[in-house]
Amino acid sequence: MKYLILLSVLFFVSEFLLMLVKRSKRIERKRQNDKGSLVLLWVIITLCFTFGFMLANYRTWALINYAIAILGVMIILSGAIIRWISIIQLSSAFTVNVAIANNHKLKTNGVYKDVRHPSYFGLLLIMVGFSVSMNSYISILIITIPMLLAILYRIKVEEEILHAEFGDEYSNYKKNTKKLIPELI
Repeated sequence: MKYLILLSVLFFVSEFLLMLVKRSKRIERKRQNDKGSLVLLWVIITLCFTFGFMLANYRTWALINYAIAILGVMIILSGAIIRWISIIQLSSAFTVNVAIANNHKLKTNGVYKDVRHPSYFGLLLIMVGFSVSMNSYISILIITIPMLLAILYRIKVEEEILHAEFGDEYSNYKKNTKKLIPELI
């Protein structure tokens, strides 16, 4: 469990650094309308982690519990890789607040070829991985459902501003790509 706590601290530090470094600057943005979705994500993540860890299975573990925890860590790492690849591919267009920069171009290649919001897919995988690693069905429900709902709200806010900026180009992109999960949603 101590490794899971260490991994969660690393996750929080990386997300906090993103928030500090990748906020859009007033002079660089053309459109912005976050609608409280960034604050909502932070609140949900904090509450999910708090209650998820409180309800995690701390009893003596058998071999199956360790296997489940390792699977969860692999899901966390997969999500982190997807999230960071999508952030790197968006480059300067990535911001933690929903904003369109003056020189913003619609990204439709790389990891954005099949999924419109791969960084949120990565974030969801990270949260699912943590919940699985906690070895508790209750932790899985407490973390996964609120996070999915918060991410879907954030995507709705983001898609409104992307459609307002890119119009038909974004509509056509939506027709050919999934919203969140490759080949599913």
